[in-house]
Amino acid sequence: MKKLYEKSELTFAIVWIVIYCVLQSLANSINEKIGTPYSASAILCVLQAVVLFFFIWKNGLLERYGLCKSSVPARRFLYYVPLIILATGNLWNGVAVNYPLADTICHIVCMLCVGFVEEVIFRGFLFKAMAKNNVKSAIIVSSVTFGIGHLVNLFNGSGMDLVNNLCQISFAVAVGFLFVMVFYRSKSLLPCIITHSAINTLNTFSNGAGVTVEKQIIHSLIMIVLSVVYTLILTKTLPKKQ
Repeated sequence: MKKLYEKSELTFAIVWIVIYCVLQSLANSINEKIGTPYSASAILCVLQAVVLFFFIWKNGLLERYGLCKSSVPARRFLYYVPLIILATGNLWNGVAVNYPLADTICHIVCMLCVGFVEEVIFRGFLFKAMAKNNVKSAIIVSSVTFGIGHLVNLFNGSGMDLVNNLCQISFAVAVGFLFVMVFYRSKSLLPCIITHSAINTLNTFSNGAGVTVEKQIIHSLIMIVLSVVYTLILTKTLPKKQ
């Protein structure tokens, strides 16, 4: 793995994205055979998270990939209040217990690790690899790729419908730009990892009662607008180089 990284950081990033997508897709079919949703997904996500962290730590890359404290005071990021609002978005319609205890634990573990893994490979590996040549292209590609990558949920047996998937992709692209801006300007990936993990995890307890397609679209639009506005604010108020 280290040899591939040293040879081409971009290829290393792409390989990890492919591995992640393939394993997540395979996990869905294994979950069905086991009979416990997210059981195999949780195990595979934990393994990927451990391998990624160990690789980054062992090779002294913690600061390069933002697994460190921000170099910019929290007040410059409006104390991350917009991120907190985004993190709680899945609970706006109320809280509900949607799964049995075992299923809930597996879902939470999986979603926590997904937040870490996706931030490291998309905002960390992919963005950093491309930013060496062109920062603007790196921002666009890492954000759009992250969003489009959610298209796999239509075909991997997750059971997601088209409208829900399109809303997910649109929000993922918007929040992808936001997260990469936070990482680029603060040099820390931790706020992105925490927010991403919270968004995913709190979805475990979202109340879907009475949520129509129209409400779902409105909810997504609010989240997208909030992400875009916060991104623009950070772009205008933070210095370009830290």
